[in-house]
Amino acid sequence: MTVTVRKKVATGTLTGLALGDALGFPTEFDDLPSILAKCGPWRGMELPRPAIVSDDTQMTLAFGSALRTALSDGPLTAERLEGPLREEYVTWYHSPENDRAPGNTCLTACRILADETRPWQDASRIHSKGCGADMRVAPVGLVPGLTDEQRAGAAQFQAALTHGHPTALAASDLTAHAVHLLARGTDPAGLVGQLRSYALDHRTRYHHTWLGDLWTRAQDPGPEHFIARGWDECLAVLERLEHAVRTVSPETDPCLATGDGWIAEEALATGLLCFLLFPDEPLTALRRAACTKGDSDSIACLTGAFAGAWLGADAWPAEWAERIEYRDELLSLGTLWDA
Repeated sequence: MTVTVRKKVATGTLTGLALGDALGFPTEFDDLPSILAKCGPWRGMELPRPAIVSDDTQMTLAFGSALRTALSDGPLTAERLEGPLREEYVTWYHSPENDRAPGNTCLTACRILADETRPWQDASRIHSKGCGADMRVAPVGLVPGLTDEQRAGAAQFQAALTHGHPTALAASDLTAHAVHLLARGTDPAGLVGQLRSYALDHRTRYHHTWLGDLWTRAQDPGPEHFIARGWDECLAVLERLEHAVRTVSPETDPCLATGDGWIAEEALATGLLCFLLFPDEPLTALRRAACTKGDSDSIACLTGAFAGAWLGADAWPAEWAERIEYRDELLSLGTLWDA
């Protein structure tokens, strides 16, 4: 595996995520003809003015802030992360800026998380695998010095506080791992194969210290069976992705190949597909992701995270990056982890 240190990958990842979110936010819920009628040819899509983001970026910042707080007290553990993460998610839930069409799963879970007397597992929606689980997970792929166990455990834990389905956990783990690999210089041409190997290696590994008894909320005979269901669905979509990368025309809606992105494994796959179609053309990748019939803001925010992790902060033109909403907060986290 090629490992190369990239310049300002954390800043590039978070900026790309927010730019994709802002580009895709106005096209979410629209079909392709409607998007083209509103925006013109997809290769010429421009960042809206103002460049407003959705709950995807807001919750990414919430997770990133919780990580920063937890790590200020020592090594990353579930015990250190739970309090700050609950607090950040609940603060987001009550914020007047939480008006960007957030998902019902996140809203319901955060309302329960606000009751500090209840274990977090009570909040987790055990049958939900919406893309809200993995559209916000990128920060943990950027934090330096984490072990593989810490990165995987925290990725699944942040998802589980709202989305408890095993596929949501596995897809979030894979998304964080993809960001981590790209930030370390892994060649995009070999990325899907590495993700498949990672999924196979972790297929029956349940992170007890991070997830506790979450698996008992489902109808599985044991924790290994529970988590394997999630990895199997991710392996299936990675197989579709591997085929799509070789065969899909860039002019065709990527959702037709790997899904509309409303659920976690499809958001990961379609976001990756858009990036892998244009690994060295980040704005083209973002535009392709935003011009899709599915969950365009979540797909594009993941595409932006992958492109930023691969290319660094220089991937994004200043005229776009400097006017993205929450610019200061994004730079604060990015600068911390780039350092």
